[in-house]
Amino acid sequence: MRGWIILAVLAAVIYYLATKTDKLDQPIAKTEALLNKIEHKLDTMTGTQIIRIDQKRTKLRASLAERLSDAELQELNRVLESPDAFTDFKDKYCKGNVVSHPLFSKDNLQFICDNF
Repeated sequence: MRGWIILAVLAAVIYYLATKTDKLDQPIAKTEALLNKIEHKLDTMTGTQIIRIDQKRTKLRASLAERLSDAELQELNRVLESPDAFTDFKDKYCKGNVVSHPLFSKDNLQFICDNF
C-alpha cells in the first residue's frame, strides 16, 4: 500500500512540474532533439525515411465514401486536410448542442464526430 502512495505522489509531482512550471521544458526539448537526431541517423544509414500515416483518417474516409454525397465528400476532404482544420471543425460542430452543418446531414455529422 505504501508503494502505491509513493508512486501516486511521484506521479503528481511530475505532472505538476510538467504542466504548471517550466522546470521540465529543457529536458523535454533535449529528449526531442535526441530523438530527432536518432531518426535522422537512421534515415541516413538506411537511405529511407520514416513516414507516419494517420490510419484513423484514412479508415474514416473509406467508411464514409459510401455514405456521403459528392459535396459532402469534398467538404470532408477539406476538413481532414490538416490537423488544424479538423480541430476547428470539431470545436465548432462536435461540441454540445450544435447538431447541424451546412453540407453534412445530421446523421453523417454525428458519425464523423463520434468516430474521431
